[in-house]
Amino acid sequence: MSSTTVDKKRFIVLGMGSFGSALAARLAVNGCRVTAVDQRKERLEPLKNELYEAIIGDATDREVLENLPIRNVNAVFISLGESISRSLLATLHVKELGARNVVVKGVTHEHGKLLEHVGADRVVFPEEEVARELADRMTWPNVLDYLPIDPEYSVAEVSMPASLTGKTLAEANLRSRIGVHVMGLKDVMTGKFEMFPDGQTKLLEEQVLLVVGREAELTSLRELQ
Repeated sequence: MSSTTVDKKRFIVLGMGSFGSALAARLAVNGCRVTAVDQRKERLEPLKNELYEAIIGDATDREVLENLPIRNVNAVFISLGESISRSLLATLHVKELGARNVVVKGVTHEHGKLLEHVGADRVVFPEEEVARELADRMTWPNVLDYLPIDPEYSVAEVSMPASLTGKTLAEANLRSRIGVHVMGLKDVMTGKFEMFPDGQTKLLEEQVLLVVGREAELTSLRELQ
């Protein structure tokens, strides 16, 4: 067996609706080994050549799940549409069968709390998350990228505000004025990245700020002209 095969990440996707199918397809494109389970053959058919395994079966049936390599995969994704009871049951089963990391598509926030109670490691709300990201990008087009790293802090790439151009990092004083920490500067013309620049580094129009901060602090930075 080649080292490439050994090193491939392995995932199980339970439920091949729109979200589950898109997730499985992207994991396959990324070179991962994906086992997908759905009761409806027509949902598995479009991806059968990309999937490592396509299994027709009930994702809430413990016997079906017992025949999957649940203990050995990097994560189990559960996307069972609007059925709260089915996703809860599937989550309970895979956790009891030894899944290391279980990510579940939530229906409501109350549903999310129940999923966490039965062992889900992460609950996602795709429509809500995409809507929030799209709204933020349209509101603040100067924010090039945004990554939450815990419930309180996020990392963002922000185009250089005109009011900071020509100042040194010390003169900009973003940590004291706004509360964000500048982790790096990227020159968009050359691609050069400077990690943890010192206070005497001059800020230029063609640079992008890589910063970390709380939501309110990042909002203040976004709104700088």
